[in-house]
Amino acid sequence: MQNIQKSLSLCKRNKTKYITTMKDFLKYLLATVIGLCIVGAIFTIIGIASIAGMVASSGTETTVKDNSVFVINLSGNVAERSQSNPMNQLLGDKFTTYGLNDILNSIHKAKEHEKIKGICLNAEAFVCPSASLQEIRNALLDFKESGKFVVAYGGNYSQSTYYLASVADKVAVNPQGSLAWHGLAAQSMFLKDLLDKVGVEMQIFRVGTYKSAVEPYTSTEMSPANREQTQAFVNSIWGQMVKNVSESRGIPADTLNALADRNMDFQPAEAYIQTGLADTLLYKDGMLAYLKQLTGTDEDDNLNTLYVEDMVNVQRNIPKDKSGNILAVYYAAGEIGDGALASDEGINSEQMINDLRRLREDENVKAVVLRVNSPGGSAYGSEQIWREVTLLKEKKPVIVSMGDYAASGGYYISCAADWIVAQPTTLTGSIGIFGVIPNAQKLLNDKLGIHFDVVKSNRLADLGDISRPFTEEEKNLVQGMVNKGYELFTKRCADGRKMPVEDIKKIAEGRVWTGEMAKDLKLVDELGGIDRAIAIAAERAEITEYTVMDYPKQEEFFLSLLNSTTDHYLSAGLKEQLGEWYEPFRIVKNLKNADHIQARMPFILTIN
Repeated sequence: MQNIQKSLSLCKRNKTKYITTMKDFLKYLLATVIGLCIVGAIFTIIGIASIAGMVASSGTETTVKDNSVFVINLSGNVAERSQSNPMNQLLGDKFTTYGLNDILNSIHKAKEHEKIKGICLNAEAFVCPSASLQEIRNALLDFKESGKFVVAYGGNYSQSTYYLASVADKVAVNPQGSLAWHGLAAQSMFLKDLLDKVGVEMQIFRVGTYKSAVEPYTSTEMSPANREQTQAFVNSIWGQMVKNVSESRGIPADTLNALADRNMDFQPAEAYIQTGLADTLLYKDGMLAYLKQLTGTDEDDNLNTLYVEDMVNVQRNIPKDKSGNILAVYYAAGEIGDGALASDEGINSEQMINDLRRLREDENVKAVVLRVNSPGGSAYGSEQIWREVTLLKEKKPVIVSMGDYAASGGYYISCAADWIVAQPTTLTGSIGIFGVIPNAQKLLNDKLGIHFDVVKSNRLADLGDISRPFTEEEKNLVQGMVNKGYELFTKRCADGRKMPVEDIKKIAEGRVWTGEMAKDLKLVDELGGIDRAIAIAAERAEITEYTVMDYPKQEEFFLSLLNSTTDHYLSAGLKEQLGEWYEPFRIVKNLKNADHIQARMPFILTIN
């Protein structure tokens, strides 16, 4: 009996202990849940406040202080237009991609603003193609006509940043720094051996001796024709750089070439002063003191500075247009894709033809400047855009302004315009068509042990199946389609340029030309930048009062935030890390979604 009572007493104590433990557990669990809710609410409030702050700051007009200096950091990447990525901002990443339009507009604003005394170019790592560099350089030369100063400073000038810096009144180099001047080299990447190792054969169909976009799949080096055209446009671009630097620095072209042969990158800093490439050696504090001297700022006071992101929100001193006339600038940048197959980073042909149709139907739009910066892409997509450009031209003037590239499909969509303006270093032409269809039989059968069998209702029902090579009959069919596309392409160019087809074919064959060379061949009408194209459009439309508006409209902040995906974030990171190699990487990555029939220039090419 006593044992039973002890047992009951022990059970009661255990029950009480269990209840107490459960109470403590539930109490701590509830406290944890409440704590998480409170923390979540705090982070939500902070997130909303951060987004609201970013939205508010993006639309706030910049206040320009007296004796300000506009500092252009020559770093990061340059795209045709900038589009802020909210995910990058929220996560605190600084993937710097400047819009060429923002840089050019900022320089124009700085020229007009009485409180901005000059520009300081801060040379760092800068990825910017040749034609965009030339456009920025010309804007800086225009700025100098105001009488305001332009100075440049750098610890390590790349050749691109020095090309821009050479316009400066004074070029300063860090005493322990370097200045790159070595000439240009065009490097192509070839994938044939890699494809052979994995068991993939690229079945090629093309028209044009110089249509070398397929060579990376079929060779390990440039063909003689490709080497010839590459040497020609590299010489043309380098000739422009030497000519421009010679004019600004007062150094003969022969001397600049002799200096490039010495590879000035590895010369001591004193050699840059001796040769006239630079004017002085200064540390950063010395440059700051010099800028204060130029602006009349006291030594103990802070120097007032503005950057591109500040200048975006500075209002231009332009009288407001009351006419209601709109001069539209439509940006067509990136690889041309067909509808649903188009890349997010390129030109969606379906979207573009819809946009151009709306511009055609808008009575307030008096003229359109088509800003083309594209190496081409889908032949089908290019033809659809060409059609819409033709219809647009029937209603109002269409002027093309070529950026870094307007080649192959990029030229296809340009050739119907009333007038074509290109930079001397624009890469254009490449009038040709090719098709690439992989045969992965060896990869599937021999390396992966995967085999296929097929039952067909008709003889050619499985044409294009990558698990087997083409038959001769199938090859002839595809080559015939490519030939037909080439004939149509050359006819479009001949009609647009008002030249005989035979004359177009003599300069076609897929050959790439610079804008300077293309003008002599009558593929372009005039050398210049986007400002010149806008002026011509206004003249053709016979309007003196108008508002310039950019299309397509960029996404609002919240819509951009909703559309920001992990892919967008990763792409921004890859672009920052890969720099000039990002574009070939992206094109290879998207190859599976590309049209089999392409109108595009050699794409795995880097010019340094």
